[in-house]
Amino acid sequence: MSETAIPLERERLAPTKAPHASPLRDPRLRALAWRLAPWVLPALLLALWAVGCERGWIAPQILPPPERVFDTLVELAKSGDLARNTLISLQRVLLGFGAGTLLGFALGAALGLSRTLEAYVLPSFNALVQIPVLGWLPFLLLLVGVGEPLKYILIAHAALVPVTLSTLQGFQQTPATLDEVARVFEYSGWQRIVYLILPAAVPTLATGVRLAFTKAWLALVVVELVASSEGLGYLIVYGRQLFQLDLVMASVVVVGAIGYAVNRALDALEARLRRGQPSAFRE
Repeated sequence: MSETAIPLERERLAPTKAPHASPLRDPRLRALAWRLAPWVLPALLLALWAVGCERGWIAPQILPPPERVFDTLVELAKSGDLARNTLISLQRVLLGFGAGTLLGFALGAALGLSRTLEAYVLPSFNALVQIPVLGWLPFLLLLVGVGEPLKYILIAHAALVPVTLSTLQGFQQTPATLDEVARVFEYSGWQRIVYLILPAAVPTLATGVRLAFTKAWLALVVVELVASSEGLGYLIVYGRQLFQLDLVMASVVVVGAIGYAVNRALDALEARLRRGQPSAFRE
Protein backbone atom coordinates (compact mmCIF):
# COMPACT_ATOMS: atom_id res chain seq x y z
CA MET A 1 0.00 0.00 0.00
CA SER A 2 1.39 3.39 -0.97
CA GLU A 3 2.01 6.19 1.50
CA THR A 4 -0.73 8.32 -0.03
CA ALA A 5 -3.25 5.55 0.51
CA ILE A 6 -2.60 5.36 4.26
CA PRO A 7 -4.02 8.84 5.14
CA LEU A 8 -7.02 8.12 2.91
CA GLU A 9 -7.59 4.83 4.73
CA ARG A 10 -7.31 6.57 8.15
CA GLU A 11 -9.73 9.26 7.02
CA ARG A 12 -12.22 6.66 5.87
CA LEU A 13 -11.98 4.72 9.14
CA ALA A 14 -12.17 7.84 11.34
CA PRO A 15 -15.48 8.15 13.20
CA THR A 16 -17.80 10.73 11.74
CA LYS A 17 -19.16 13.49 13.97
CA ALA A 18 -22.74 13.10 15.05
CA PRO A 19 -25.06 15.75 13.65
CA HIS A 20 -26.10 18.51 16.01
CA ALA A 21 -29.16 17.34 17.92
CA SER A 22 -32.22 19.59 17.73
CA PRO A 23 -33.34 21.02 21.09
CA LEU A 24 -36.92 19.85 20.38
CA ARG A 25 -35.74 16.23 20.43
CA ASP A 26 -35.64 16.51 24.20
CA PRO A 27 -39.03 15.18 25.39
CA ARG A 28 -39.25 17.77 28.15
CA LEU A 29 -38.64 20.67 25.79
CA ARG A 30 -41.06 19.23 23.28
CA ALA A 31 -43.74 18.91 25.95
CA LEU A 32 -43.10 22.49 27.05
CA ALA A 33 -43.35 23.68 23.44
CA TRP A 34 -46.72 21.95 23.06
CA ARG A 35 -47.96 23.59 26.25
CA LEU A 36 -46.89 27.04 25.09
CA ALA A 37 -48.12 26.65 21.49
CA PRO A 38 -51.74 27.74 22.21
CA TRP A 39 -50.49 31.00 23.72
CA VAL A 40 -48.41 32.06 20.71
CA LEU A 41 -51.28 33.53 18.70
CA PRO A 42 -52.84 35.45 21.66
CA ALA A 43 -49.41 36.86 22.53
CA LEU A 44 -48.90 38.00 18.95
CA LEU A 45 -52.34 39.63 18.84
CA LEU A 46 -51.69 41.38 22.17
CA ALA A 47 -48.34 42.64 20.91
CA LEU A 48 -49.93 43.85 17.66
CA TRP A 49 -52.65 45.59 19.67
CA ALA A 50 -50.12 47.36 21.90
CA VAL A 51 -47.83 48.36 19.02
CA GLY A 52 -50.78 49.52 16.90
CA CYS A 53 -52.05 51.78 19.69
CA GLU A 54 -48.57 53.12 20.46
CA ARG A 55 -47.74 53.88 16.80
CA GLY A 56 -51.14 55.45 16.14
CA TRP A 57 -52.28 52.74 13.74
CA ILE A 58 -55.37 52.14 15.91
CA ALA A 59 -57.37 55.09 17.16
CA PRO A 60 -57.98 54.96 20.94
CA GLN A 61 -61.62 55.93 20.29
CA ILE A 62 -62.01 52.61 18.45
CA LEU A 63 -59.80 50.34 20.53
CA PRO A 64 -58.22 51.60 23.77
CA PRO A 65 -54.62 50.53 24.52
CA PRO A 66 -54.05 47.44 26.66
CA GLU A 67 -52.70 49.41 29.61
CA ARG A 68 -55.91 51.44 29.83
CA VAL A 69 -57.99 48.26 29.79
CA PHE A 70 -55.78 46.82 32.53
CA ASP A 71 -56.19 49.99 34.63
CA THR A 72 -59.96 49.74 34.22
CA LEU A 73 -59.88 46.13 35.38
CA VAL A 74 -57.92 47.17 38.46
CA GLU A 75 -60.40 49.97 39.23
CA LEU A 76 -63.35 47.60 38.84
CA ALA A 77 -61.69 45.09 41.16
CA LYS A 78 -60.91 47.74 43.79
CA SER A 79 -64.41 49.21 43.74
CA GLY A 80 -66.04 45.79 44.08
CA ASP A 81 -68.13 46.20 40.92
CA LEU A 82 -66.26 43.41 39.16
CA ALA A 83 -66.80 40.86 41.94
CA ARG A 84 -70.45 41.81 42.44
CA ASN A 85 -71.40 41.61 38.77
CA THR A 86 -69.35 38.45 38.23
CA LEU A 87 -71.07 36.67 41.13
CA ILE A 88 -74.47 37.69 39.80
CA SER A 89 -73.65 36.32 36.35
CA LEU A 90 -72.24 33.09 37.79
CA GLN A 91 -75.35 32.59 39.93
CA ARG A 92 -77.60 33.02 36.91
CA VAL A 93 -75.63 30.69 34.69
CA LEU A 94 -75.24 27.99 37.34
CA LEU A 95 -78.95 27.90 38.16
CA GLY A 96 -80.03 27.97 34.52
CA PHE A 97 -77.35 25.50 33.49
CA GLY A 98 -78.25 23.11 36.32
CA ALA A 99 -81.95 23.18 35.49
CA GLY A 100 -81.33 22.74 31.77
CA THR A 101 -78.89 19.88 32.38
CA LEU A 102 -81.31 17.95 34.61
CA LEU A 103 -84.22 18.42 32.21
CA GLY A 104 -82.05 17.54 29.23
CA PHE A 105 -80.80 14.38 30.90
CA ALA A 106 -84.34 13.27 31.78
CA LEU A 107 -85.67 13.99 28.29
CA GLY A 108 -82.69 12.41 26.54
CA ALA A 109 -82.92 9.29 28.70
CA ALA A 110 -86.63 8.95 27.98
CA LEU A 111 -86.04 9.30 24.23
CA GLY A 112 -83.14 6.88 24.34
CA LEU A 113 -85.06 4.20 26.21
CA SER A 114 -88.31 4.43 24.24
CA ARG A 115 -88.30 4.10 20.47
CA THR A 116 -91.97 5.07 20.39
CA LEU A 117 -91.40 8.29 22.32
CA GLU A 118 -88.42 9.09 20.12
CA ALA A 119 -90.51 8.66 16.97
CA TYR A 120 -93.20 11.03 18.24
CA VAL A 121 -91.16 13.66 20.08
CA LEU A 122 -87.70 13.90 18.47
CA PRO A 123 -88.79 15.44 15.12
CA SER A 124 -90.68 18.25 16.88
CA PHE A 125 -87.79 18.73 19.31
CA ASN A 126 -85.30 19.04 16.42
CA ALA A 127 -87.54 21.62 14.78
CA LEU A 128 -87.92 23.73 17.93
CA VAL A 129 -84.21 23.76 18.77
CA GLN A 130 -83.46 25.46 15.46
CA ILE A 131 -84.97 28.65 16.89
CA PRO A 132 -82.17 30.74 18.45
CA VAL A 133 -82.31 31.87 22.05
CA LEU A 134 -83.16 35.46 21.14
CA GLY A 135 -86.06 34.19 19.03
CA TRP A 136 -87.86 33.19 22.23
CA LEU A 137 -87.20 36.52 23.92
CA PRO A 138 -90.30 38.49 22.75
CA PHE A 139 -92.62 35.59 23.61
CA LEU A 140 -91.10 35.09 27.06
CA LEU A 141 -91.20 38.82 27.76
CA LEU A 142 -94.98 38.65 27.44
CA LEU A 143 -95.18 35.61 29.71
CA VAL A 144 -92.73 36.34 32.52
CA GLY A 145 -91.67 39.95 31.92
CA VAL A 146 -88.20 41.40 32.41
CA GLY A 147 -86.80 39.68 35.47
CA GLU A 148 -84.69 36.82 36.71
CA PRO A 149 -87.09 34.06 35.50
CA LEU A 150 -86.57 35.26 31.93
CA LYS A 151 -82.82 34.82 32.21
CA TYR A 152 -83.07 31.42 33.91
CA ILE A 153 -85.46 30.09 31.26
CA LEU A 154 -83.32 31.19 28.32
CA ILE A 155 -80.10 29.89 29.88
CA ALA A 156 -81.78 26.58 30.73
CA HIS A 157 -83.03 26.32 27.15
CA ALA A 158 -79.52 26.84 25.83
CA ALA A 159 -78.18 24.03 28.05
CA LEU A 160 -81.13 21.72 27.48
CA VAL A 161 -80.49 21.07 23.79
CA PRO A 162 -76.92 19.65 23.82
CA VAL A 163 -77.53 17.62 26.99
CA THR A 164 -80.68 16.07 25.51
CA LEU A 165 -79.02 15.13 22.24
CA SER A 166 -75.86 13.79 23.87
CA THR A 167 -77.89 11.73 26.37
CA LEU A 168 -79.98 10.29 23.55
CA GLN A 169 -76.85 9.36 21.64
CA GLY A 170 -75.17 7.91 24.72
CA PHE A 171 -78.15 5.75 25.63
CA GLN A 172 -78.28 4.32 22.11
CA GLN A 173 -74.60 3.42 21.76
CA THR A 174 -74.39 0.55 24.26
CA PRO A 175 -72.24 -2.22 22.71
CA ALA A 176 -74.31 -5.11 21.39
CA THR A 177 -72.11 -7.64 23.19
CA LEU A 178 -73.01 -6.11 26.54
CA ASP A 179 -76.70 -6.29 25.69
CA GLU A 180 -76.25 -9.99 25.05
CA VAL A 181 -74.57 -10.39 28.44
CA ALA A 182 -77.48 -8.52 30.09
CA ARG A 183 -79.97 -10.90 28.49
CA VAL A 184 -77.95 -13.93 29.58
CA PHE A 185 -77.86 -12.76 33.21
CA GLU A 186 -81.50 -11.60 32.98
CA TYR A 187 -80.83 -8.01 34.05
CA SER A 188 -83.86 -5.93 34.92
CA GLY A 189 -84.48 -2.59 33.24
CA TRP A 190 -82.86 -0.60 36.06
CA GLN A 191 -79.87 -2.94 36.23
CA ARG A 192 -79.33 -2.56 32.51
CA ILE A 193 -79.42 1.25 32.83
CA VAL A 194 -77.14 1.43 35.88
CA TYR A 195 -74.58 -1.22 34.96
CA LEU A 196 -74.51 -1.03 31.16
CA ILE A 197 -76.05 2.07 29.60
CA LEU A 198 -74.76 4.77 31.95
CA PRO A 199 -71.11 3.58 32.04
CA ALA A 200 -71.08 3.33 28.25
CA ALA A 201 -72.63 6.79 27.90
CA VAL A 202 -70.27 8.63 30.28
CA PRO A 203 -67.90 10.10 27.62
CA THR A 204 -70.79 11.27 25.43
CA LEU A 205 -72.59 12.79 28.43
CA ALA A 206 -69.42 14.61 29.50
CA THR A 207 -69.04 16.11 26.03
CA GLY A 208 -72.68 17.21 26.06
CA VAL A 209 -72.33 18.86 29.48
CA ARG A 210 -69.22 20.74 28.37
CA LEU A 211 -70.99 21.99 25.25
CA ALA A 212 -74.07 22.84 27.32
CA PHE A 213 -72.10 25.11 29.63
CA THR A 214 -70.57 26.90 26.64
CA LYS A 215 -74.05 27.49 25.20
CA ALA A 216 -75.38 28.57 28.60
CA TRP A 217 -72.53 31.03 29.13
CA LEU A 218 -73.08 32.57 25.71
CA ALA A 219 -76.82 32.79 26.35
CA LEU A 220 -76.17 34.50 29.69
CA VAL A 221 -74.12 37.26 28.09
CA VAL A 222 -76.69 37.76 25.32
CA VAL A 223 -79.57 37.95 27.80
CA GLU A 224 -77.71 40.39 30.03
CA LEU A 225 -76.93 42.52 27.01
CA VAL A 226 -80.61 42.77 26.14
CA ALA A 227 -82.48 42.81 29.45
CA SER A 228 -80.47 43.28 32.63
CA SER A 229 -79.32 45.91 35.07
CA GLU A 230 -76.62 43.74 36.67
CA GLY A 231 -74.01 41.27 35.54
CA LEU A 232 -71.06 41.20 33.15
CA GLY A 233 -73.28 41.67 30.12
CA TYR A 234 -74.74 44.78 31.71
CA LEU A 235 -71.23 46.18 32.20
CA ILE A 236 -70.63 45.79 28.46
CA VAL A 237 -73.87 47.63 27.63
CA TYR A 238 -73.17 50.30 30.25
CA GLY A 239 -69.70 50.95 28.85
CA ARG A 240 -71.08 51.18 25.31
CA GLN A 241 -73.75 53.66 26.38
CA LEU A 242 -71.13 55.87 28.02
CA PHE A 243 -68.73 55.25 25.12
CA GLN A 244 -66.17 53.90 27.58
CA LEU A 245 -64.62 51.26 25.38
CA ASP A 246 -62.02 50.43 28.02
CA LEU A 247 -64.90 49.27 30.26
CA VAL A 248 -66.34 47.27 27.38
CA MET A 249 -63.02 45.58 26.65
CA ALA A 250 -62.35 44.90 30.34
CA SER A 251 -65.75 43.20 30.68
CA VAL A 252 -65.15 41.19 27.50
CA VAL A 253 -61.79 40.01 28.86
CA VAL A 254 -63.42 38.83 32.11
CA VAL A 255 -66.20 37.03 30.22
CA GLY A 256 -63.69 35.28 27.98
CA ALA A 257 -61.37 34.36 30.87
CA ILE A 258 -64.16 32.80 32.95
CA GLY A 259 -65.59 30.90 29.99
CA TYR A 260 -62.15 29.61 29.04
CA ALA A 261 -61.31 28.54 32.59
CA VAL A 262 -64.57 26.63 33.07
CA ASN A 263 -64.28 25.01 29.65
CA ARG A 264 -60.75 23.83 30.44
CA ALA A 265 -61.92 22.42 33.77
CA LEU A 266 -64.76 20.53 32.11
CA ASP A 267 -62.38 19.34 29.40
CA ALA A 268 -60.03 17.94 32.05
CA LEU A 269 -62.97 16.27 33.80
CA GLU A 270 -64.06 14.70 30.51
CA ALA A 271 -60.55 13.37 29.85
CA ARG A 272 -60.42 11.90 33.36
CA LEU A 273 -63.78 10.19 32.89
CA ARG A 274 -62.60 8.72 29.62
CA ARG A 275 -59.45 7.36 31.27
CA GLY A 276 -61.45 5.88 34.13
CA GLN A 277 -63.98 4.22 31.85
CA PRO A 278 -63.85 0.39 31.91
CA SER A 279 -62.16 -1.10 28.87
CA ALA A 280 -65.29 -3.04 27.97
CA PHE A 281 -67.08 0.23 27.18
CA ARG A 282 -64.31 1.77 25.09
CA GLU A 283 -64.40 1.71 21.35
